Amino acid sequence: MQSNPDPIRFVRLPDVCRQTGLSRSQIYRLEGAGQFPRRVKLGQAASAWVESEVLRWCADRIAASRGVAA
Repeated sequence: MQSNPDPIRFVRLPDVCRQTGLSRSQIYRLEGAGQFPRRVKLGQAASAWVESEVLRWCADRIAASRGVAA
């Protein structure tokens, strides 16, 4: 059996806020505008983001601020 080199990891809102430096309301606003990764529904009252998608979004913001393509 082959192991997955990049296992999927879900992160909850407090971690997303820490990783991005954005507030909860700003994350939801950007997500609603299609400018931030969408949440994944984990259960009836739980959702989270895919960590790799959030990190890619961060990398894209860094690249854009430096004037280079990610």
